[in-house]
Amino acid sequence: MKVKPLGDRVVVRRQEAEEKTPGGIVLPDTAKNKPQQGKVLAVGNGRQLKDGTRRGLQVKVGDTVLFTSWAGDEYKDKEGQLLLMREEDILAVMD
Repeated sequence: MKVKPLGDRVVVRRQEAEEKTPGGIVLPDTAKNKPQQGKVLAVGNGRQLKDGTRRGLQVKVGDTVLFTSWAGDEYKDKEGQLLLMREEDILAVMD
């Protein structure tokens, strides 16, 4: 099943959390921080403006992005965890 976001929403797959600390200690699931970085899998067609036109999104499929810790709603599919978020929750695009 493919997810097609609407409007200014973006589908992001969050990067995996670190399994070990730099010192080699294995972290349990409860101690792992959720990464605030992920890869864009799908984008909507943009926000609709008052005059009826659409403003395109600044991110595209394949971009690696940084986002806020509270960004988006989590959705689980057969391939793993996805985030559906608004474009405004994305802070930056990484090279």
